[in-house]
Amino acid sequence: MKLLFPNGEHEPFELKLGTTRVGGGAGNDLLLMAPGIAAQHCELTFDGSNGTIRVLNAANSIALNGRQVMAETPIKPGDIVLFGKIGIRVLASERMQAAAAAAKKEPEDDGRTRVRQALPRYVLRGVSGSTFGKTFALVGTMTVGRAAECDISIPTDEVSRQHAKLQVMPDGIAVEDMGSANGTFINDKRVHTGMLKPGEELRLDTVRFMLVAPHLEMQQVAKAAEPAAAKSAPVASGGGQVKWLVIGLVGAGTVIAALWAAGIMKF
Repeated sequence: MKLLFPNGEHEPFELKLGTTRVGGGAGNDLLLMAPGIAAQHCELTFDGSNGTIRVLNAANSIALNGRQVMAETPIKPGDIVLFGKIGIRVLASERMQAAAAAAKKEPEDDGRTRVRQALPRYVLRGVSGSTFGKTFALVGTMTVGRAAECDISIPTDEVSRQHAKLQVMPDGIAVEDMGSANGTFINDKRVHTGMLKPGEELRLDTVRFMLVAPHLEMQQVAKAAEPAAAKSAPVASGGGQVKWLVIGLVGAGTVIAALWAAGIMKF
């Protein structure tokens, strides 16, 4: 089983048999240095056929296919995992692909269209209290509240059991208060219904979130890089060659990430 990093935070990583430790501290098998990554973030277990992910601390932010991971959970090729803000796509290794091809015949067409999974369009990032540093991928319609059965569960007394409903829309998140005691706010304005846009703040009493759109951030980074590349000129020194090599690698990573996110490139 292989881990692919579409945004280039790490080289593709082949899971070994047994347990792989993931985190930002020394001694981890997979070292990830980024905001929101704990020193000992999680453990991945692989037996040659099946894999699982185990959270080492409830405060560590891990989402699997848009849902927060709270206990040991199976992972499989095609899954999308978020460690903090780092997106990872799980792929079958070459050995797994060869074994699968030899073991099964060509499947019959059952008439159903297979949908390719992608990184979430919108993510809520906690900026206060117990949710600080955590990220919650938003897909479809989700509920937020104190109750454990909520899609985003926030175990704090200031938040109602069923506090608010969030629905992903083309231009943002439709927010609906579900009769909460302490209110739902967009940019400090109390709302019963409202539209939350990227960069704006959602507040449930004292618990605050920022809405992030990863696809827009990628576009902004790509646009910002274009003028700098156009104004630069190569120099004959060895230092200049290194500078152009770095610019080329960064540009290639941005293009690959954008093509993958758009569904043009497949791995």
